[in-house]
Amino acid sequence: MVNDNPNGAGMNPDVTLEQELNGLRRQYEHLRDQRVRAETQVADLSGRLDALKAQALEEYGTSDPKELQRLLQDKRQENERIVAEYREHIQTVQSDLAQVENRTDGDG
Repeated sequence: MVNDNPNGAGMNPDVTLEQELNGLRRQYEHLRDQRVRAETQVADLSGRLDALKAQALEEYGTSDPKELQRLLQDKRQENERIVAEYREHIQTVQSDLAQVENRTDGDG
């Protein structure tokens, strides 16, 4: 048997090409599967995004991210104000209670 391969490896060039072709086919199939998964994910995420936009529009009157961020900031400031008012109210109640207790202790 004569070695026709110029690199002297003893491998038939047709076999080498066939192996490379099979490897390329596997790579192509893998990439195709990845593309299909990515397209499916994009479709799923697009549907979820549309649903969330509709929900935001219904609940907050807008689906614009900047406007939603402004609304969130407004709500946070309102919550901070309410907590501060409640804290002040509790401190007033505690102070009034302490005064009543001091008067009661003084009467005894």
